[in-house]
Amino acid sequence: MEKLTNKEEEIMHILWNLEKAFVKEVQAELTEENLHYNTVSTIIRNLEEKGFVSHKAFGKTHQYYPAVSKETYRKQFMNTATKKFFDNSYKSMVSFFAKEEKISAEELREILDIIEKRKK
Repeated sequence: MEKLTNKEEEIMHILWNLEKAFVKEVQAELTEENLHYNTVSTIIRNLEEKGFVSHKAFGKTHQYYPAVSKETYRKQFMNTATKKFFDNSYKSMVSFFAKEEKISAEELREILDIIEKRKK
């Protein structure tokens, strides 16, 4: 699975949230308000070519929906990031977040609880 550009990811998040949408609906949700309709349409069609989006035709217009779940993309993204930046070590990744104070001791305890429950 290919890594998406920032704008493609933003559009995918919109589609994941809306579940299905026409280009105008996606355009209305974008943080960059002045992005032209044709630009949004092109990005969505590129996402479709990459296999991330599918559509249902309504005459000449299309309603788009995610073909890849957010969870599937998240797993791939995190696996790639862990390999690239943490030498494929989840321990190194968690340590990084702890050192950067992005995760608390309480949150780490919750993670340990999840791990211990999965073992049972």
